[in-house]
Amino acid sequence: MEDIEDMFAGGAGGAPPGFRLPLNAVGVNPKRNTSKRSISKQKDEVTDSNRDSLAPPSMKIPGTQTIYIKTFGCSHNQASSANRHDSEYMAGQLTAFGYGLTEVPEEADLWLINTCTVKSPSQSAMSTLITRGRSGKKPLVIAGCVPQGSRDLKELEGVSVVGVQQIDRVVEIVEETLKGHEVRLLNRKTLPALDLPKVRKNNFIEILPINVGCLGACTYCKTKHARGHLGSYTVESLVERVRTVISEGVKEIWLSSEDTGAYGSRDIGVNLPILLNAIVKELPSDQSTMLRIGMTNPPFILEHLKEIAAVLRHPCVYTFLHVPVQSGSDAVLTAMNREYTSGEFRTVVDTLTELVPGMQIATDIICGFPGETDEDFSQTVGLIKDYKFAQVHISQFYPRPGTPAAKMKKVQSKIVKQRSRELTCVFEAFAPYTGMEGKEERIWITEIATDGVHLVGHTKGYIQVLVSGPESMLGTSAIARITSVGRWSVFGEVIETLASTNVVTQVREETKPACTSDVSTCETCACSAESCCGEGKSGEACNVSGDITRQDHKTGEKSMTKEEEKQEVVSHWGLVDKALVCGVFASVLNVPKQGRYVVIRRPVQVTNYMNLLSSFFMIEANKTFVEPRATKAMFERMKAEKEEGRGGGERTSEQDLRKKLEKLSKLNTYSSWLNILTLMSLTWHFVYLATSSRLRLDDNISSLKVVEAL
Repeated sequence: MEDIEDMFAGGAGGAPPGFRLPLNAVGVNPKRNTSKRSISKQKDEVTDSNRDSLAPPSMKIPGTQTIYIKTFGCSHNQASSANRHDSEYMAGQLTAFGYGLTEVPEEADLWLINTCTVKSPSQSAMSTLITRGRSGKKPLVIAGCVPQGSRDLKELEGVSVVGVQQIDRVVEIVEETLKGHEVRLLNRKTLPALDLPKVRKNNFIEILPINVGCLGACTYCKTKHARGHLGSYTVESLVERVRTVISEGVKEIWLSSEDTGAYGSRDIGVNLPILLNAIVKELPSDQSTMLRIGMTNPPFILEHLKEIAAVLRHPCVYTFLHVPVQSGSDAVLTAMNREYTSGEFRTVVDTLTELVPGMQIATDIICGFPGETDEDFSQTVGLIKDYKFAQVHISQFYPRPGTPAAKMKKVQSKIVKQRSRELTCVFEAFAPYTGMEGKEERIWITEIATDGVHLVGHTKGYIQVLVSGPESMLGTSAIARITSVGRWSVFGEVIETLASTNVVTQVREETKPACTSDVSTCETCACSAESCCGEGKSGEACNVSGDITRQDHKTGEKSMTKEEEKQEVVSHWGLVDKALVCGVFASVLNVPKQGRYVVIRRPVQVTNYMNLLSSFFMIEANKTFVEPRATKAMFERMKAEKEEGRGGGERTSEQDLRKKLEKLSKLNTYSSWLNILTLMSLTWHFVYLATSSRLRLDDNISSLKVVEAL
């Protein structure tokens, strides 16, 4: 089936963001639909043909089925973070629409497989899972780099596929696949929005893509075929996303990219240092949220080494960087078309190590690239020995179909394996963490270790520290004493848990005044007319970090001077209020006069003026009393649900939560009725004005006619 384009019936152009396309707007290929039954029969009848179909329609209510999501990626975290980010966005959209998620494949009504094309083993595992799904008669949707870069792959026949830049339409594809249709969306379009619904695998870690694609043309890489040329998000959109995730309680932000160093330099006229400096300004000063810079290739970071070093020295940025070298031989790097030399890589490492205290650098090596000689390999081993990197990701060369390297003369498989084992032995002989025993380090705890016993924290150099403690410590920062060191991580004991000193995240908008930074006066997480430092701003929230220590205070309000109260009252006067005042004034001028006295000739005029004044008072009552209390009730509900889900401290009882929901419902009802009554009053007022003006105009015309007749 050929790729399909987004289209509307009767018009061109794609769907606007958040718009759910109708059925005829998605190109579908019905499976085994040989009978000519009516639409009603298709909905109501289940025949043997349906049951034997490869992707049978689910018998559950549409939009409530359960989805199993499997994400493939290569061995190291950074390269797989792009796929993990895509899976989190797709999961978020599906749950927002009503679908459920499960980690048990057999329980799912549909399998969504997010693939990776970096290495052959990942693609082989994908093929195995597809075969398993077909044998279990599971509807399948394949996403990621494999269908985007190899759309004619035999394994993709008869299944739905979604491209890397079409993940914002995953709900449509899942819906149609569950109906028994085959859907293919692979054409590239604009970058997916950053504010799509999202389900994080780790609630404390936000994977933030800063661009897609890259500027390189490596001869062995298949990712460029799937992700395409460089496309960068704007600095403003990324900064806004950072503000949002910090307010949601995220403690680590990972910048994700195929090549972080190439950000903006060839497409939107900015560069990586500009972005990083803008982001670090938004990070809390108490270091409660940390930034991790993603993988970058040497060519582009060479242009900004000193600026990058300055950012890495920032207290809220991990002094860690992943810089792949792939080979220590210039001849091999040329064959790979890497666009740098081993000497330039050494310049990057030496400069960052000199300018950034405690700098940790990870790198990648490909063993057995076509044409690699024993001398080339010895240069690679020498490079690794010179720097004794704590993290080296070693892989054997895998020819990827459609790449130039796949056509080059290969090194014998036996030699490739031997070189890989030799380099691994050299690397594993290093002891990078020797000397850390007894030291005290600040760590940021965000994960549970695979053993299910320890918690995982990271030092500022992103060294993994395993500590013992309750799960309530997740999302916190602590001082840990290193008790022992291993080859891949170190062990420690927590001696002090650090409480955040900046629990209020101020909303930085030019149109809204920020809340006070005086934490001692903030007791709740809702800024309303009666809380958050007594500022009286309805609807603005002071976001409190999830697991930090809260201080209890008897008084949560701050007195204001008379001058401040006057300014506060004036700030409530919006456009509607000013329009009403003008309406009252115009109505007074519209009153007929006789001599020096106002003449009210009809009772309806009294009704009209009272109606206008009542509209004014209803708007003020709604804004001053109802809306602030509704907002406060909403935030109390959010706070209660957050504490209930976290499981820490006192839990809100179900009865109390039900009372809060009933209170919120009543307040919303009152607000809605006030708005309806206000609208009716205003409508009556303006209809009366128009009618009275027309009548006076008619009277004037009649008077003129009488004068002319005389």
